Amino acid sequence: MSPPEETVTLLLVDDHEIVRLGLRTLFAQASGIEVVGEAATAEGAVAEAVRTKPDVVVMDVRLSDSSGVDACREILEQCPGTKVLFLTSYDDEEAMLTAVFAGAHGYLLKEIGGESLLRAVKSVAAGQSILDPTATRTLMDRMQSLSVSGADSLSAQETRVLALVARGKTNKEIATALDLSDKTVKNYLSTIFQKLRVTRRSEAAAIFSKRSS
Repeated sequence: MSPPEETVTLLLVDDHEIVRLGLRTLFAQASGIEVVGEAATAEGAVAEAVRTKPDVVVMDVRLSDSSGVDACREILEQCPGTKVLFLTSYDDEEAMLTAVFAGAHGYLLKEIGGESLLRAVKSVAAGQSILDPTATRTLMDRMQSLSVSGADSLSAQETRVLALVARGKTNKEIATALDLSDKTVKNYLSTIFQKLRVTRRSEAAAIFSKRSS
């Protein structure tokens, strides 16, 4: 006789009530999954995550008050045992890259079927990383097109700045960490982007992570 399946606790975060209702209905019909909370905002998501300590947070990338990515970073910082699975209608590469570098454990599009979503939630709870197939192709194509060679020309300080960018730090946070002015950080970033031949922070972060792996 196999041991009973452990219940996966779930927090639902979406600023559309009808979406949360649909998700709650889906998960209520599934075995081994329990919805322990809901939130409509990034601030609410963090508060509910701290309160309920869920195994998985299913969250949209864009919320009414802030970015789901920002909420993801804060949730993972305050609840290290929790995993974040983004469920969104946004398949643009910037959103995917930003989510991945924020520490998300999955990124799925809302067109996914119910059974597939249930499997994804259980897989993420078990420690696997899940990316939508379309999202994966876009992400891999983008990663392959990035310039890795330019990273070799970065100075030690530029590398330190880039490492903090890859960790999702803001310019102000980077300035504080390295005892620099905001203007100096902007100048460093401008030089880094030129050397790497990129225009976005997420692209620069991708190069750093690829180089460090």
